[in-house]
Amino acid sequence: MAASPSAPRARAAGATFEQDLERLRPALTGYCYRMLGSGFEAEDAVQETMLRAWRRSETLVERAALKSWLFRIATNVCFDLLDGRKRRARPVDLAEPGTADSLLGAGLPEATWVLPVADGRIETERPDDPAGRAAQRETLRLAFVAALQHLPARQRVVLVLREVLRWSAKEVAELLETSVASVNSALQRARATLDELALEDGDAPARPSDEEERRLLEQYLEAFAEYDIDRIVALLRYDVAFDMPPLPLWLRGPEEVGRFMLGQGAACRGSKLIAVRANGGPAYAGYKPDPESGAWLPWSLTLLETAAAGATADQPATIVGVRNFLQPFLSPALFRSFGLPEQLDAEAPVIEYR
Repeated sequence: MAASPSAPRARAAGATFEQDLERLRPALTGYCYRMLGSGFEAEDAVQETMLRAWRRSETLVERAALKSWLFRIATNVCFDLLDGRKRRARPVDLAEPGTADSLLGAGLPEATWVLPVADGRIETERPDDPAGRAAQRETLRLAFVAALQHLPARQRVVLVLREVLRWSAKEVAELLETSVASVNSALQRARATLDELALEDGDAPARPSDEEERRLLEQYLEAFAEYDIDRIVALLRYDVAFDMPPLPLWLRGPEEVGRFMLGQGAACRGSKLIAVRANGGPAYAGYKPDPESGAWLPWSLTLLETAAAGATADQPATIVGVRNFLQPFLSPALFRSFGLPEQLDAEAPVIEYR
C-alpha cells in the first residue's frame, strides 16, 4: 500500500518539532537547575519535560509559543519534584566551621545538598552581551542557588524567570496563569527574602578574567598533582571555605585547609585530575588509585570559586572556595552528568584539560 501523501509531511514536522525541543534543552536545564539545586536532577526534569511535550504536542496551537509552552511544562515538573521536599543547602549554611582535627562524621542524605551542574549542559554563554554573560554566571554560583532554595516554589519561578532569564511580568503571569500584579508582588517578596538571608559567603566576590581563572586552575592542579600543600595554600584567600558534601564538616582559612590535606585528607595524594567547568567556573574531577584493581576510580568533583585581584599588584586573583563533592558517597549520576569516565588507567595523564 502506498504511503499517504501526508506521511512525509508528518515525519518532517516531527523532526522539526524535535529539533526545536533540543534547541531549548540547555536553557531548560539551566532553569530547572536553579529550581531544583541538582545538575543531574535538572537533566532528569528536562527529559520528563520533553516526554510530556511529545505526548501533548497536539495541544501546542502556535509554534511561536513553543518556548513559553515548554517552560510551563518544565515548571509543573519542578513543582511535582519539589512538593513536600526540604530545601537543599551547603555545609556553610548548616553549621559553624570545624577544624582539621574535627571528626568527619557521617554523610547526610544526598538530597540535603546543592549539587553542581556541568557548564556544557546549560546555557551560560552570551558572546554578544558580556554583562549578561557575567550576570548569568553569578546566578549559577552555589551560594545563589542555595539562596533560591529558601523561596517557595512559585516565588522561585518568578525570580528566576524575571531576574535571571529576563522574562517580562506579562510572560511570567501567562505561564503561571495569574495576574501581572500577582507576579510583581511575588517578585517583591522573593527579593525581600533574599535580602534578609544571612547566608555564609552570600556576597559574590568580583570574578577574575577568564585568563586569570585559567591560570589559577592550572596552578592549583599542578600543585595538587605534586601534592605540594604549601603551593596550594598560597593560592587560597585568607577566608577560604573548604567543604566536602555529603559530609557536613567544613573548614575556614588556608591554615586549616593545609593541615587537613596533610592529615585526614591526605588519601587524595596521587590522584589523576580532569579539568572541567561547573556552575560557570573552573572545576576538576579527581580519581584516586584503587590498590585492588590498579585503576583510578572517581573520588571527588571539586569546584574552585575565585575572586578577582585586589587593588594592588601584590593582591593577585585568588581562590575563595574549594567545594569538594565526594563521589563515593553520592550518586554515580554526578560524574556521568559531566561526561566523565567511570575509571582511568595507568596510561591516563595525571592532568587532563578538556
